[in-house]
Amino acid sequence: MVVSIETIGPLLLSIRVALLATLAVVVVGLPMAILLARGRFPGKGLIMGIMTLPLVLPPTVLGYVLLLLLGRQGPIGKVLEGVFGGVPVFHWTGLVIAATVAAFPLFLLPARGAIEAVDPDLENAARLLGRRDASVLLRVTLPLAWRGLLAGALLAFARALGDFGASLMVAGDIPGRTRTAAMAIYDSVEAGQPANAAWLSALIASVAIVLLIVVNRVMPGSTEPRRTPLKSDR
Repeated sequence: MVVSIETIGPLLLSIRVALLATLAVVVVGLPMAILLARGRFPGKGLIMGIMTLPLVLPPTVLGYVLLLLLGRQGPIGKVLEGVFGGVPVFHWTGLVIAATVAAFPLFLLPARGAIEAVDPDLENAARLLGRRDASVLLRVTLPLAWRGLLAGALLAFARALGDFGASLMVAGDIPGRTRTAAMAIYDSVEAGQPANAAWLSALIASVAIVLLIVVNRVMPGSTEPRRTPLKSDR
């Protein structure tokens, strides 16, 4: 086992990026999942297709698109540079953005499915008892859908932790700045250092296996509506 600053640094950066990306995915993805699960509006299928596009796009294509959008000449990059004085390209924040976009569908799909599986009769019963829509969402819908939401967040974290292609295109592979564990594995293989690559690969794979075990334990029953006693606001 090889433990050094060359391996620990990229691993810590990967964990930080994955945590921030998962937080961003949940904050942005949860309202979107609620809207897609309960809303009725034109273009819903098109929006869902765009939101899940990162699942099927090659990572390098996804990264290149982000690079065009976030670069100094890109439409988003120009706005960011005007507001913050810089762009996230070749910066660790670019890693977070790339990981967030890549992981977004892995939260959105199970979250939407879990919300759709909540029995509408339970929500309607809560409204009949006098609860407002926001209260129904917070005290009925989301508690009943928590398994799917948790599973989606774990899958998003695992995806963000190991992102390579999109992150490399957006943030580059700069030692001590934007080199994540996935990039360090690639660099170790290129440099003929199989021990480093093996240690990091084993660690990332172990984390992924643990997360998948948790997801498999959480997911069963997440789509089964359960009766929750409701209390009137009165």
